[in-house]
Amino acid sequence: MHIVLVEPEIPQNAGNIARTCALTRSTLHLIKPLGFSLEDRYLKRAGLDYWNKVEVKVWESFAEWIESMPDAELYLATTRTDCRFNERSYSTRSCFVFGSESRGLPVEMLEKYHDRLIRIPMLDIGRSLNLSNAAAIILYEALRQNNYENLA
Repeated sequence: MHIVLVEPEIPQNAGNIARTCALTRSTLHLIKPLGFSLEDRYLKRAGLDYWNKVEVKVWESFAEWIESMPDAELYLATTRTDCRFNERSYSTRSCFVFGSESRGLPVEMLEKYHDRLIRIPMLDIGRSLNLSNAAAIILYEALRQNNYENLA
């Protein structure tokens, strides 16, 4: 499975997601521009000693990434849909796309992939869940649906 972060801003979130990806054999894709350096100490600390155990790919743009993944089963996480993440069926080829912490995904992207939007149910009292928590929640639902394939 794949986690795609479009223009992530907070190194600790990316580091935590990298750790989750390492422990689930998922690939982490980072779409530029990044709000941090890959050498950032907070990024490295959040990922602990998992960096050598995770496949991380950095892309210049979402268009470049999507071109490299012609068989991708896309799911875009957003608060701008009524479709709950647990109402979809996922495969081991599923790719979960998350936007930046402060802006989310661009409206144009949400419109283009309107039939691939998913959301985590939550109260509308301001901000949404932390990015690394949201990625873990959705990824683990997909893993559950696939009987935690290749995991102990």
